[in-house]
Amino acid sequence: MATYVIGDLQGCLEPLERLLKHIQYQPEHDQLWFAGDLINRGPESLDTLRFIKSLGEKTKVVLGNHDLHLLAVSYGHGTLKKGDTLTDILMASDRDDLMDWLRHQPLCHYDAELNVVMTHAGIPPCWTLEQTLTLAKEVEDKLQSDTVDEYFSAMYGNSPSKWRDDLVGLDRLRVITNYLTRMRFCNQNSKLDLKSKEGINTATKGFAPWFSYPIQVPEGCHIVFGHWAALEGKTQLKHIHALDTGCVWGGSLTALRLEDKERFSMPCTINRKTP
Repeated sequence: MATYVIGDLQGCLEPLERLLKHIQYQPEHDQLWFAGDLINRGPESLDTLRFIKSLGEKTKVVLGNHDLHLLAVSYGHGTLKKGDTLTDILMASDRDDLMDWLRHQPLCHYDAELNVVMTHAGIPPCWTLEQTLTLAKEVEDKLQSDTVDEYFSAMYGNSPSKWRDDLVGLDRLRVITNYLTRMRFCNQNSKLDLKSKEGINTATKGFAPWFSYPIQVPEGCHIVFGHWAALEGKTQLKHIHALDTGCVWGGSLTALRLEDKERFSMPCTINRKTP
């Protein structure tokens, strides 16, 4: 049995199928993890979502910002943006089943045996692993509740930009969401800069990639994340693994085998102009 983490698909099913064939994926034995942003910008968002849902219990998914955007739009909050490729999902006959499945996925997954934690964007320096799991569950509980509309009505926004233990209500849920699904740069106090989206050298003064600060996870714990295509899969740290290698932007789709941390990549023929 092997466990593979797949980077951001963004609706690119065809390279996923080639990658699974390349790694000789055996559904009866192997497990797949998906690091969020399953859909949007690629040409096969609906088929991608259906395929991952069909994999069942041997699949672990965490939600990314594109996945949450789809949910928000489907619940009547937020609007489709130029370049979104979500219409096929929103018009699908099984839309309600897909949305129900999606909103029951977590924002953080931790496997104690493998000692690996996965979120879409990473873990802020100010949180321990236990905090991350606990705070992620606060958002998950809201997503799976009867008041999920309230969450989506207030999900978008860049403030608060810094975690405080005394935050409450929708402000608290928004900043948790932003850390786990949108974070790239922060300062030494974990204040977010959500406007800078390019490579490491484009950081605003006083800010740096979140993983450049000491991270409060247990010794030996590995962090896997997607979200940041401009990193090209590189963090220069052995225990922090970036898996968004720009599949939809003319890059490749990457899988990380957790048992030995070997990487596998599959070139993608899609090439959107800009992320």
